[in-house]
Amino acid sequence: MTYTFASATVLLLLICDPLGNIPIFANALRHVAPERRAGVILREVLIAFVLLLAFMFVGDSFLRVMGLSGLSLQIAGAVVLFLIALRMIFPNHTAYESTDTREPLIVPLAIPALAGPSALATVMLLVSQAPQRRLEWIAALSVTMAVCALVLVLSDRIQRLIGDRVVLALERLMGLILVAVAVEMMIRGLKSLALEMGR
Repeated sequence: MTYTFASATVLLLLICDPLGNIPIFANALRHVAPERRAGVILREVLIAFVLLLAFMFVGDSFLRVMGLSGLSLQIAGAVVLFLIALRMIFPNHTAYESTDTREPLIVPLAIPALAGPSALATVMLLVSQAPQRRLEWIAALSVTMAVCALVLVLSDRIQRLIGDRVVLALERLMGLILVAVAVEMMIRGLKSLALEMGR
């Protein structure tokens, strides 16, 4: 698939899923003092951003070392996106619930809530398909992380304003869109694979 700055930003937003992460962050931060929560959220978003940015720069080298092609990454990414989309449509946030009373650091907020396997695979896919447009992908990632930070910092107000049901409905809608993206990626990947095998 050929991505633009806008489509890459939307894809990353769907994968990072800030609305869907609201319950996960609320659970992980429930023992943190209210005045510290915004700082913790911004720190975790920054950690996720740095990790994803690092994968943008080492992604090509990683693929070469592992002997993987961009096509295999595209097909694998489609499968992972599809599974993530199913989780958005049929959420099960208990998988991330924690009984730890300490302030969360890196896990589970930065990783895997924001910078999970699907997000890592996606940034690598973007760079492997168009390495000459790396600055565009960095800008798309920056916008995505800024939106995630804003949504999560304002999560309490968002929940009060639109309600839990609307948040859940929006997450499921984003999941449906992501399913379509994953299927399209899979179809294009399989078509490319068929062409390669036919040569």
